[in-house]
Amino acid sequence: MNTRTLKSLLAVASLALAAGAAQAQAASAATPGIDQRQANQEKRIDQGVASGQLTKREAHRLERQQARIDKAENTAKADGVVTKKERAGLHRMQDNASGHIAHQKHDRQRRKPASAAGN
Repeated sequence: MNTRTLKSLLAVASLALAAGAAQAQAASAATPGIDQRQANQEKRIDQGVASGQLTKREAHRLERQQARIDKAENTAKADGVVTKKERAGLHRMQDNASGHIAHQKHDRQRRKPASAAGN
Protein backbone atom coordinates (compact mmCIF):
# COMPACT_ATOMS: atom_id res chain seq x y z
CA MET A 1 0.00 0.00 0.00
CA ASN A 2 1.35 3.38 -0.90
CA THR A 3 1.17 6.50 1.26
CA ARG A 4 -1.58 8.12 -0.81
CA THR A 5 -3.88 5.09 -0.43
CA LEU A 6 -3.17 4.89 3.29
CA LYS A 7 -4.02 8.59 3.74
CA SER A 8 -7.25 8.14 1.77
CA LEU A 9 -8.26 5.16 3.91
CA LEU A 10 -7.50 7.07 7.10
CA ALA A 11 -9.55 10.05 5.88
CA VAL A 12 -12.52 7.85 5.02
CA ALA A 13 -12.28 6.01 8.36
CA SER A 14 -12.14 9.25 10.34
CA LEU A 15 -15.16 10.64 8.44
CA ALA A 16 -17.12 7.46 9.14
CA LEU A 17 -16.15 7.61 12.80
CA ALA A 18 -17.17 11.27 13.07
CA ALA A 19 -20.50 10.57 11.35
CA GLY A 20 -21.18 7.67 13.69
CA ALA A 21 -20.37 9.80 16.74
CA ALA A 22 -22.63 12.61 15.52
CA GLN A 23 -25.44 10.14 14.92
CA ALA A 24 -25.02 8.61 18.38
CA GLN A 25 -25.00 12.07 19.95
CA ALA A 26 -28.17 13.06 18.07
CA ALA A 27 -29.86 9.88 19.24
CA SER A 28 -29.01 10.62 22.87
CA ALA A 29 -30.56 14.09 22.50
CA ALA A 30 -33.76 12.72 20.94
CA THR A 31 -36.84 13.03 23.13
CA PRO A 32 -39.71 11.49 21.16
CA GLY A 33 -41.64 10.45 24.29
CA ILE A 34 -41.42 13.93 25.75
CA ASP A 35 -42.39 15.50 22.41
CA GLN A 36 -45.42 13.21 22.07
CA ARG A 37 -46.56 13.97 25.58
CA GLN A 38 -46.23 17.71 24.92
CA ALA A 39 -48.39 17.32 21.81
CA ASN A 40 -51.00 15.35 23.80
CA GLN A 41 -51.12 17.98 26.54
CA GLU A 42 -51.46 20.81 24.04
CA LYS A 43 -54.31 18.88 22.40
CA ARG A 44 -56.00 18.52 25.82
CA ILE A 45 -55.76 22.28 26.34
CA ASP A 46 -57.23 22.98 22.87
CA GLN A 47 -60.04 20.50 23.53
CA GLY A 48 -60.76 22.17 26.88
CA VAL A 49 -61.03 25.57 25.22
CA ALA A 50 -63.29 24.22 22.47
CA SER A 51 -65.62 22.51 24.95
CA GLY A 52 -65.74 25.45 27.33
CA GLN A 53 -64.08 23.51 30.16
CA LEU A 54 -61.22 26.02 30.18
CA THR A 55 -61.58 29.77 30.39
CA LYS A 56 -59.30 31.90 28.23
CA ARG A 57 -57.30 32.84 31.31
CA GLU A 58 -56.85 29.20 32.36
CA ALA A 59 -55.85 28.19 28.84
CA HIS A 60 -53.34 31.03 28.63
CA ARG A 61 -51.75 29.97 31.93
CA LEU A 62 -51.55 26.33 30.83
CA GLU A 63 -50.06 27.31 27.46
CA ARG A 64 -47.38 29.37 29.23
CA GLN A 65 -46.55 26.31 31.32
CA GLN A 66 -46.19 24.25 28.13
CA ALA A 67 -43.88 26.94 26.71
CA ARG A 68 -41.69 26.71 29.83
CA ILE A 69 -41.44 22.94 29.33
CA ASP A 70 -40.48 23.47 25.66
CA LYS A 71 -37.80 25.94 26.73
CA ALA A 72 -36.44 23.51 29.34
CA GLU A 73 -36.36 20.75 26.73
CA ASN A 74 -34.47 22.96 24.28
CA THR A 75 -32.00 23.89 27.02
CA ALA A 76 -31.48 20.19 27.84
CA LYS A 77 -30.87 19.40 24.15
CA ALA A 78 -28.49 22.33 23.61
CA ASP A 79 -25.33 20.37 24.39
CA GLY A 80 -26.45 17.41 22.27
CA VAL A 81 -27.15 15.06 25.19
CA VAL A 82 -30.20 14.84 27.40
CA THR A 83 -29.02 13.28 30.65
CA LYS A 84 -31.13 11.05 32.89
CA LYS A 85 -31.43 13.90 35.37
CA GLU A 86 -32.61 16.33 32.67
CA ARG A 87 -35.08 13.75 31.35
CA ALA A 88 -36.44 13.16 34.86
CA GLY A 89 -36.84 16.91 35.33
CA LEU A 90 -38.76 17.21 32.06
CA HIS A 91 -41.02 14.31 33.04
CA ARG A 92 -41.64 15.92 36.42
CA MET A 93 -42.56 19.21 34.72
CA GLN A 94 -44.94 17.33 32.40
CA ASP A 95 -46.52 15.46 35.32
CA ASN A 96 -47.12 18.78 37.05
CA ALA A 97 -48.58 20.32 33.89
CA SER A 98 -50.84 17.31 33.32
CA GLY A 99 -52.23 17.68 36.83
CA HIS A 100 -52.86 21.38 36.26
CA ILE A 101 -54.68 20.65 33.01
CA ALA A 102 -56.90 18.05 34.67
CA HIS A 103 -57.63 20.32 37.62
CA GLN A 104 -58.49 23.33 35.47
CA LYS A 105 -60.69 21.30 33.13
CA HIS A 106 -62.73 19.95 36.05
CA ASP A 107 -62.93 22.96 38.37
CA ARG A 108 -66.49 23.89 37.33
CA GLN A 109 -65.44 27.22 35.86
CA ARG A 110 -67.13 27.30 32.47
CA ARG A 111 -67.38 29.53 29.50
CA LYS A 112 -69.48 29.17 26.41
CA PRO A 113 -67.94 26.69 23.96
CA ALA A 114 -66.23 28.29 20.98
CA SER A 115 -68.95 27.03 18.59
CA ALA A 116 -71.76 28.52 20.72
CA ALA A 117 -69.96 31.82 21.35
CA GLY A 118 -70.44 32.95 17.75
CA ASN A 119 -74.22 32.40 17.79
